[in-house]
Amino acid sequence: MSLARDRTKPHVFRFDDDGLVPNNTLPLLIYKQAVDVARPDPAAAIEAMFARNGWGEQMWRNGVFDYTHYHATVHEALGVARGHALVLFGGEQGEAIELKPGDVAVLPAGTGHKRLFASHDFEVVGGYPPGAQMQVTRPTPANYQRALNSIPQVALPDSDPVGGRDGALMGLWK
Repeated sequence: MSLARDRTKPHVFRFDDDGLVPNNTLPLLIYKQAVDVARPDPAAAIEAMFARNGWGEQMWRNGVFDYTHYHATVHEALGVARGHALVLFGGEQGEAIELKPGDVAVLPAGTGHKRLFASHDFEVVGGYPPGAQMQVTRPTPANYQRALNSIPQVALPDSDPVGGRDGALMGLWK
């Protein structure tokens, strides 16, 4: 039985640079119900999918911070194992998106995000493609200037965390 649902196509969101959160010219991808989480350990199913598709670096299980931040050195995949949350993507002028079990958000380097609300049981799995270390960056003028230099250096991933080498990301992130 496949852990990823083949019918899944991502929702695509683009965010402008707001002067503190750089965001990225590559779009945020939100796969709705991308993973079958009807199993005893849904987080393990997400971890297995990320690892199989080359996004198994530095995986973790937790939530999403309640303050705006971004990662200027690496792209990030967030898979929802349990609960639900409202996450603001793109910085303070971005878009609030509800994430539910089985959803996967794929954030290009520089994409601002913060938790606005989460259920008490909200659990997310984070994963990254091989390469740079993940660093949490807060939106300050100094961090913004450094991010403008580091974000263009982040390599495109070799695969999509949900669909692998044939996933939608491969055509949408060019």
